[in-house]
Amino acid sequence: MHRVSALSVVLLLGFGVSALAAERLETELAKPVPGFDQPRRIVLQMSSDDERSINNILWNAVNLQKFYGQDSVEIAVIVFGAGMKALYRDGSPVRERVESLQKYGIVFIGCGNTMETTHHSPDELIEGVQWVQTGIAEIVERQLRGWTYIRP
Repeated sequence: MHRVSALSVVLLLGFGVSALAAERLETELAKPVPGFDQPRRIVLQMSSDDERSINNILWNAVNLQKFYGQDSVEIAVIVFGAGMKALYRDGSPVRERVESLQKYGIVFIGCGNTMETTHHSPDELIEGVQWVQTGIAEIVERQLRGWTYIRP
């Protein structure tokens, strides 16, 4: 009877695991391929005041822009409910990130209904942040105009 050493088992298992490792696929772009004249249009929803969740959404925006290229994607972060905390000049845990992303063309749009309900005004928003009366309706209307909706 043959004996198999523990080291042999570990080596065999290690090679087996590496042979089963996931294969990296390239994302196949749908037609029409995005470009300056036909950018991908993406809405990201932000409705949580959890700082980790907010930062995750901002990283999603960065990753999408990095993947498609700044000139081949339009990104709008539509914010309502508790997520509005991220857009107020005073108290935003991500003010510097929002200001930085705006410089790269990422648009932030706040919700007027949320501001009314929480006794805030548009004057309190980070400079450059836009607003609409109803954030969720802005998402619906953009979807109907062909924007892709992502709720991270």
